[in-house]
Amino acid sequence: MSQPNPSETPAAPTIETVTETPVTRSRLAWLRDVFRMSGHKAQPRVGLVILGFSVLFLAITARLALLATLPNEQVGLRRATSNAISAARPDIVDRNGDVLATDIGVVSVFAEPRKILDKDEATELLTAVLPDLDAKDLRDKLGTKKGFVWVKREITPRQQAEVYRLGIPGIGFLPEHKRVYPNGPAAAHILGFANVDNIGIAGIEKYIDSQGLQDLNGAGLATEATDLKPVQLSLDLRIQHLLRDELVNGMARFKAIAAAGAIMDVTTGEVLGLVSLPDFDPNNPVDALEKDRINRMNVGVYEMGSTFKALTIAMALDSGKVNINSSFSTAGGMMRFGRQVIKEYHGTGRTLTVPEVFLHSSNMGSIKMALAVGVEGHKAFLRKMMQLDRMTTELPESAAPIVPQRWGEINTATIAFGHGLAVAPIQAMAAVSALVNGGYLIRPTFLKRSQDDAMKVATRVIKPETSEALRFIMRINGEKGSAKKADVPGYFVGGKTGTAEKVIGGRYAKNRNFTTFTAIAPSDKPKYLFLAIYDEPKGYAESGGYSTAAWNAGVTTGRLIERAAPLLGLTPRFDPPPSPFPLMAKLGAWGSR
Repeated sequence: MSQPNPSETPAAPTIETVTETPVTRSRLAWLRDVFRMSGHKAQPRVGLVILGFSVLFLAITARLALLATLPNEQVGLRRATSNAISAARPDIVDRNGDVLATDIGVVSVFAEPRKILDKDEATELLTAVLPDLDAKDLRDKLGTKKGFVWVKREITPRQQAEVYRLGIPGIGFLPEHKRVYPNGPAAAHILGFANVDNIGIAGIEKYIDSQGLQDLNGAGLATEATDLKPVQLSLDLRIQHLLRDELVNGMARFKAIAAAGAIMDVTTGEVLGLVSLPDFDPNNPVDALEKDRINRMNVGVYEMGSTFKALTIAMALDSGKVNINSSFSTAGGMMRFGRQVIKEYHGTGRTLTVPEVFLHSSNMGSIKMALAVGVEGHKAFLRKMMQLDRMTTELPESAAPIVPQRWGEINTATIAFGHGLAVAPIQAMAAVSALVNGGYLIRPTFLKRSQDDAMKVATRVIKPETSEALRFIMRINGEKGSAKKADVPGYFVGGKTGTAEKVIGGRYAKNRNFTTFTAIAPSDKPKYLFLAIYDEPKGYAESGGYSTAAWNAGVTTGRLIERAAPLLGLTPRFDPPPSPFPLMAKLGAWGSR
């Protein structure tokens, strides 16, 4: 065995070294410069940041372009659901803040047909849990190639749990908004209703959409009701409830086929209550579109009968052709216009003063006053009072008056006592309000507003002196005439009845009446106007078989005043005002002493 030579030096272990090329040294130096905190080396750091953001921006842009051109299933689902989910709506509240309409959260079931493996099985399972589904319709939906279809909207929590337990791939749930009306039918014709997609279909609900709600929802700016300011109406829910209650009771008592009524603030034009019967429940408006469910106050047009005599007298007095002490002969009890004969209903056969024409509801006296003004003057006055054109309010539903195509002397004669011109009751209320509030015509509103705001849109239509005369004669009728049944002690009520024969088949039907009663309180300084209407009321034992307005609409209006006055803040006065109509007293008008 050979021994190692001590003179031989053992070999050292081999160590591999990395040779730095010029390129490598340059890169390392650049990185060291980037992270070196010296001020004069800032330019490389800025460059790196710019490079990083540029890469990120390009990546995002590329991804968005890809999603736009080739959307995947999830993106398609998001788009479909965002378009399908019902939109949020603002709360609707009354003048005191009580909720009239609001949104609640509900859940709806949807399907992605492309993900459902067995359409028949899915249909069978779903219809077992949701029995009101149409199996054929559901099978057809699930058999499409669509990425999204509704299975059932607005299910209950129990139904949601049962569908969830089925575990069907491609079936999911989406939260939605459902419109609810806590007071049921109380204000149905004012509120209208929203459909399953929470889109306003009628009434204030439709008005809200017309103000841009759907545009806000489309832009994603109103996803919850809390994002939107509540819509405050002029209505008083307490007044609305009692108004409906009295009309329901009256409709049953007088065996009428329909009824309607309203209460309005004559100083602001605010509608505090409005009811039309039959009505509907906006929570389930299945019968809302039936022809007998119309809003008779806004959409119905009717001959208002003798309540129109107030307009005729105001026109005559304001024209200066008649004064409060003028008198008119009613001898003979009839007037002839060619082959047409107009008779008094309860004729006196004597000469009547202006207040007596109103008190006795004289057709002849009213005709003579209208003819004194003339046909053209009559038309001009009624147009000024908004009785010849469609009156619009916040409610989308309205009707145009039925005006004679050829307006001659006979038309002026009949319209003078409330026949031959059919208007919507709410526009008649606007005119009567102007007669008693000092002479200002204010378009009615269903939104809360102040008297100052109302006066900004008001138009003077008659003189203050004429307005006092109308308040005076309405009060006389409340004390001594057909309005006595509404003369609630302490409230100084004035009013006027109106009974019109309905037009059936182009002819007046003597046994079918449309009755109205208009009342103001208090007469010396009116604040509120009350109106009650009955369609085809029947006579009863206490009325002696009569179905005229005093025996039905008058009775109801008295009840309305009695119940509503305390809520409206009208303080009863059991001593009459000392000088309620000073001008009438000064002129020595009939009945002023």
